Amino acid sequence: MLLEEKIKGSIRDVVDYPKPGIVFKDITPLLADPELLRITVNEMVNRFKAQRIDAVAAVEARGFILGGILARELKCSFLPVRKVGKLPYTTVAEKYSLEYGTAAIEMHVDAVKKNWNVLVHDDLLATGGTAAAAARLVKQSGGNVAGFSFLINLSFLPGYERLCREFGVNPDCLVTY
Repeated sequence: MLLEEKIKGSIRDVVDYPKPGIVFKDITPLLADPELLRITVNEMVNRFKAQRIDAVAAVEARGFILGGILARELKCSFLPVRKVGKLPYTTVAEKYSLEYGTAAIEMHVDAVKKNWNVLVHDDLLATGGTAAAAARLVKQSGGNVAGFSFLINLSFLPGYERLCREFGVNPDCLVTY
C-alpha cells in the first residue's frame, strides 16, 4: 500500500466541525500510530534533507507537532508561529484574511537570522492564508522561504496555487484530497 493511502486511511473526517458544513481532517489517529508517524516524518524529512534548511517555522497548533519533529530531524532551529498574544517576547505580526474576517499571527522579532532558509510547515493547506502570512513574516525578518511543507492539501481550495503564485515555490504535500 502506498504511503498516501496509509495516511488517508488514518485520517478521520469529523463532519460539521468546527462549524456546520466543514469536514475537519483529524490527524490524531495518525499521531497515535507510532510506525505510521515514523514513516510519515521520514518521508517529509527525505523531501527536504538535500536542501540547506536553517529553520522550520511551524504554525500553531497542529503544525507544531510534525514541525518540531521535522526541525529535529533536519538538525535545524524550530520557530513557533502563534496567534497574537501567545509569545512571551517582542514579536512581529502579520494579518491575513479568513473567509469570515481577518486574523493575525506572530513570531519573535529575533527568530529568523538574516538569509536563513526557512521551511514553513503546517498540518493542512486550505486557502493558504496562514501559510502565506507565516512566509511573509519570514521574509520581513530577513529570511528566505525555502519551501512549504504540509501533511494534507485540500486541492478544491486555492491554497496550493496561491503559494505558488505569491512565493514561486511549489508546496510539498504528502496527501491530497
